[in-house]
Amino acid sequence: MKEYAAYAIIVYELIINLFTFILYGADKYRAKHDKYRVPEAKLLFFAFIGGALGAFLGMKCFHHKTLKLKFKLVYVLLVLQAALACFGLYRYFYMQ
Repeated sequence: MKEYAAYAIIVYELIINLFTFILYGADKYRAKHDKYRVPEAKLLFFAFIGGALGAFLGMKCFHHKTLKLKFKLVYVLLVLQAALACFGLYRYFYMQ
């Protein structure tokens, strides 16, 4: 049963990070073409619920929101949080 939970968490993380990465790309595209933008609160929300790595990679890949200190600090903290969560889950599922 633990294996299924571990796989579900991995699949969730992959999906949410991919979605967040695409969301950053879409917002950058919209910014360049003077279209309706994705609200910053939505970008931060998806990073908070597990898409921090996707958001961080989206910032770097699309050069988007890289000058805003709020985004830099939040994402560094969220990536660290995600790394600690992955380590804790690994210990729980595989080191007993």
